Amino acid sequence: MVTMFSTTNVTNTPNTTIPSLKPPQTPPPSRTHLPIPPSKPLLTTLTATLTATAAAAAILTVTPPSLADSPTYQIYYGTAASAANYGGYGGNSDKKASAEYVYDVPDGWKERLVSKVEKGTNGTDSEFYNPKKKTEKEYLTFLGGYRQLAPRDVILNNLALSDVNLQDLIASADSVTSEEKKDDKGQVYYVYEIDGVAAHSLISVTCANNKLYAHFVNAPTPEWNRDNDMLKHVHESFKTVGNY
Repeated sequence: MVTMFSTTNVTNTPNTTIPSLKPPQTPPPSRTHLPIPPSKPLLTTLTATLTATAAAAAILTVTPPSLADSPTYQIYYGTAASAANYGGYGGNSDKKASAEYVYDVPDGWKERLVSKVEKGTNGTDSEFYNPKKKTEKEYLTFLGGYRQLAPRDVILNNLALSDVNLQDLIASADSVTSEEKKDDKGQVYYVYEIDGVAAHSLISVTCANNKLYAHFVNAPTPEWNRDNDMLKHVHESFKTVGNY
């Protein structure tokens, strides 16, 4: 038995691309944007960082005192002129050229002009004071006719005779001490320290040019405690000419 196959006429038709079948894709779930609460740990860290930065800035701002904050001084040239020659009359008015002694004056202190009468009675030659507290001051007195220093107690008593404030300070003092010092050229200085409840005084006394020079540094106790280093510097700066 012969099986007959039918022949199919193939006609030239345009090629048709049959798309490949893909499995159906499920769309991705939609994203829901939820509000994000602020992160407390982050805020805490940020706050701590800012606080630390501010603290560091404060530490940098509070710097230790610089040398520019230290007291500065001017040199005073004293002539120890007699009352007749006060102000340069009858002599050389150039204080530096005719100076017999020098001492340092803190910047900002004011000079008190000494009258001729005062110069002639108690020998005050110069005086400077702190304008913020006028009883914080330094001044110098001199007496003629001294070739050498007498004993220390005698000198202090003689100074007190012409200085009522010194008498009162000694009378109310808790302690009065004295010592003898020599500078690098061998000149002798008596140093007195009077410590009272209300005030403090340092006195330096020496002889030169046939005169006795006494340099005083006085201050009320609060100012003495506050300006101790400065006042000691002023006290130690006193020298007669030729010894500085």
